[in-house]
Amino acid sequence: MTTQIVFSDEFNKHDTADHPENADRLYVMLDALEQAPFYKKLQFIKPEMLPEKLLYEVHSEEMIQRIKEISEHGDSWIDLDTYVCKSDYETARLAAGGVVSVCRNVIEGDVSNAYALVRPPGHHASAERSMGFCLFNNAGLAAHDLSKRGKRVLIFDHDVHHGNGTQSIFYKRKDVMYQSFHLSPHYPGTGDICEIGEREGKGFTINAPLGFGHSDDAVLQLFNEIFIPITTQFKPHIIIISAGYDSHHSDQLGGLKLTANFFGEMIKRFQEVQPRIVCTLEGGYNLQWIGKCLLSQVGQLMSYPLQFDDPVKGNNDVTVIVEKMKKELGPYWDL
Repeated sequence: MTTQIVFSDEFNKHDTADHPENADRLYVMLDALEQAPFYKKLQFIKPEMLPEKLLYEVHSEEMIQRIKEISEHGDSWIDLDTYVCKSDYETARLAAGGVVSVCRNVIEGDVSNAYALVRPPGHHASAERSMGFCLFNNAGLAAHDLSKRGKRVLIFDHDVHHGNGTQSIFYKRKDVMYQSFHLSPHYPGTGDICEIGEREGKGFTINAPLGFGHSDDAVLQLFNEIFIPITTQFKPHIIIISAGYDSHHSDQLGGLKLTANFFGEMIKRFQEVQPRIVCTLEGGYNLQWIGKCLLSQVGQLMSYPLQFDDPVKGNNDVTVIVEKMKKELGPYWDL
């Protein structure tokens, strides 16, 4: 089983200094991979630049021009959270292009699965707005590209923050399904159970807003009763994972109680339905743990599962959440 890793030092031209989303994240994760027992079996590739035509198919001209103009003239904050650096127009296109290229490689059968170790992240970027550390929507651009090829795509988002941008891009579509669990109430304030899509996309957005402290067992119950049954019925040709490790219990921007071992276990659950999986990095800011979270997922992609000593107590009860989700989604799926 061949797992492809797309990475480039060019991603760290997105120089955010003391911002939580900074270059140290990728270096820590690369170091973790280099020490992994399966490292020599990984296939590393360089990203391809995202074509501007594809960028304009997903994002508005005004949004794209704003990022382009700032990156041509210097560094600037575009909101309280999001920093644009010089040359970020090219850097963000390269990150998105990396995700697009490995998704194409997986769907064409060149490799079994892949991990896009890219930045800046993307899941908060909507069609018309860059926000929440994100400039362009990497997973969204890749999913749109695959959908043009007639493929059904599932985007599964396990970042502690709801992927409002990804949800909004596909909210009225049925060719790309968006599933998410996330902390609520929390930034950006979206992702309620009742947000299930509109028009032909109704029933193709699935949200599980969790309270503070929910555990591995709680989320795995959601997999058993909601996520996996719906995925099985949707029959995606490929699964894109928006991999946010700020849902780990140690994360300073988090609030859930997930362990590093959870991230590998969730990959295993999805592999039983569709083994064509591409993970793309979103959040995760604790430098002591993001490498282990990464190894948990890549190890499972490689059929080399790893276990970490990571005990934590959390809230296991999601009974009410499951009942509400079944009531909301029952008209569209056999739950």
